[in-house]
Amino acid sequence: MQFRHLAGLAMACAAFAVQAHGYKLGAITVDHPYARATLPGQPTGGAYLRFENRGPSDRLVAVQTDIAQRVEMHDMKMEGDVMRMRQLDAIEVPTNKAVALHPGGLHLMLIGLKAPLKEGERFAMTLKFEKAGEVKVEVTVDAVKTGEPRDHKH
Repeated sequence: MQFRHLAGLAMACAAFAVQAHGYKLGAITVDHPYARATLPGQPTGGAYLRFENRGPSDRLVAVQTDIAQRVEMHDMKMEGDVMRMRQLDAIEVPTNKAVALHPGGLHLMLIGLKAPLKEGERFAMTLKFEKAGEVKVEVTVDAVKTGEPRDHKH
């Protein structure tokens, strides 16, 4: 009887962990890493997530995944009537702040995709912070959403 309760509790905890899709590295929480599906032959894709930092300020300084040749950190901003994208050396993760990476803003550019990203697939990505170290996250590939607002809360 006790074994059943423990097994049920373990399954409930596992389900919660999968549903939450969050990761913790010291004082930094990484929530819901996701990417958008890509078309065959599309050489790049985007990955998005949210950081929350309850400790000393830090910086995301590198990202690695086996599904692309490299990952770059980018920001997109309007300059007059033109949307400009620029590569960043790091993404600041300030103390007691949340930082959201989303379409049309800060994002991770997956360059040299080895295969198209298909809805429902998952892939591993390693985030390296200047102070906190490294954390491996699982990224879920979502469908492309047409007409998605810039500040989409996923």
